[in-house]
Amino acid sequence: MKMKLLVAAVAVVGGIAAMGVKTPATAHHAFSAEFDANLPVALRGPITRVEWINPHSWIHLNHTNDDGSEQVWMAEGGTPNTLLRRGINRRSLEIGTEIVVTGYQSKDRLCSPACRANGRDITFPDGRKLFMGSSGIGAPEDGADPGQ
Repeated sequence: MKMKLLVAAVAVVGGIAAMGVKTPATAHHAFSAEFDANLPVALRGPITRVEWINPHSWIHLNHTNDDGSEQVWMAEGGTPNTLLRRGINRRSLEIGTEIVVTGYQSKDRLCSPACRANGRDITFPDGRKLFMGSSGIGAPEDGADPGQ
């Protein structure tokens, strides 16, 4: 019975692809494939957008550089479920909330349409600091990860 269901599922997906309908593709990556452990960042600014999507959430913020100019950043976090289990939810990530995100910049260093970073920790205005990264994917270990 299981084999028949598998064959049927493959046939349906194959038939959809043959009709020219594109099915969404998702890919998961290791930290080292996209981010550079030698490019740490500390971003401070108001949240402008939050994407609660799998396999990684994204927090967008406007970071103010030392010279006063603003730069748009997007920080990758764990899955929405992972963030929820760590105490980060939609109410704690309201648009306009001033946060600090520490993490690591993308290897490509491109900033169009936004600079990208892998978020490590997020610090809220009340001083709460929570781990927002995905441990165990190759990010540098500093002993602060949950379970270390």
